[in-house]
Amino acid sequence: MSVLRKYTVLAPVSLSIALLVASCSDNKVSQCQRLIRVVNAGTSLIDKSKGTQVITSIQLSKDLDFVTKSIAELKLKDPKLKEFQSGFVKIFQNLSQAIAKAGKALGATKTAQASESGREKIQKARAEIDSALTTATTLGKQSDTLVNQMNKYCSEPE
Repeated sequence: MSVLRKYTVLAPVSLSIALLVASCSDNKVSQCQRLIRVVNAGTSLIDKSKGTQVITSIQLSKDLDFVTKSIAELKLKDPKLKEFQSGFVKIFQNLSQAIAKAGKALGATKTAQASESGREKIQKARAEIDSALTTATTLGKQSDTLVNQMNKYCSEPE
């Protein structure tokens, strides 16, 4: 079993187990911990996959879709944490789409022919990759802001 395939299986399974175990308690602290754990899992996937190939980018996009669903499925009762949850769902959803777009564009460059139409294909792909990177950078900043707000809120006494 390849390392990539192992992570593809391990990440969703371990994330699911962590969510199941953590869902027993419902106070603010435990809800914060559950949300933070899933967000960190998504961030960790991104950090592991920076600067990798097309197949890895497409798999990362799929893994981020799973993280998005995991965040959305958290049963949080705290209204403020629900706001953070919603924000992270949007961020990871958009990030997944941007990474998928960049991965597909990168794939298109690998199949381009050495011709005028091939050069046009590469230029179009490059613009799509640049756009995806800009989007990812913006989403990263939004995520950092949301993480800071959530950490501040979660460190306040109940």
